[in-house]
Parts: sequence; structure tokens; C-alpha cells
Amino acid sequence: MTSERAATTGLAGEGESPLPLPPGTIWHATGSNVFPHAVRVEGRWWVLRLNDFPEHPLHTLFVDGRCVADVNDDLADWRQLADPSLPVLTAPERAEVLGLMAGLGPYGAEHGSPCDGDWCTCDLLTDDYVRERAD
Repeated sequence: MTSERAATTGLAGEGESPLPLPPGTIWHATGSNVFPHAVRVEGRWWVLRLNDFPEHPLHTLFVDGRCVADVNDDLADWRQLADPSLPVLTAPERAEVLGLMAGLGPYGAEHGSPCDGDWCTCDLLTDDYVRERAD
């Protein structure tokens, strides 16, 4: 990862763990199975895509709809993402986040070449599927 990217996103260099978010930042559940967590940091949406692991990296981090990094590390130390008591985005926030992420459900879509492999489920990750509520 370039130092420019690190400066603008708060992420460490290649092979290092992402840096902590600013103090007081709390991830929110989105209700989407594809983009399960989002947080607004300094007016920008940070959104995690849950990929079809192990065929693809575990997560991809986006900032305002732009791919920042693939993350293979366990993100448990990123504000306890598995905690069911995480706050939930409001309906307008959810609509804004999922609007930013439109067309980015399949791995690789952020680079203009969405995965269509026979060995994963990326072809199912349509915008309609992304908007469905997680159970």
C-alpha cells in the first residue's frame, strides 16, 4: 500500500495491520450480508465488504466507495465487529452507504472486473441481494 493511501485512509503499509480509527469511532451494523459494517470518519464512509473467503480476501475496505485495501486479518480488534450490540445505521444512512457501494458486491468489481468464477458465489451479489436485510 502506498504512503499516500496510508495518509488519506489511516492505514498502515503493506503487510501491516490497519491503524486504529480515531478515538470514539464506533462501527455500525448495516443490515447487509455483503457490506456488514460501516462508520463515518471525518465525513467519509468507511465500509467493509465481506468477501467469499477463502477464494478471496476476507474483507475489502472502501472509503466513500473507493477500494482502499483487501484485509485478510481477523478484524476482531477493530471495535469488536462481531458484537451483536453494535449500533445500527439509520434507514437514510443505510441507503446512503448502499448507494455508494452500488455495483461493488462481487469481488473485483472495484477494479472493473467482477469475479464470475465457478468456485465462489460472487455472481449472486447483485445490488438487490446487497439491499436485502441480514437475518
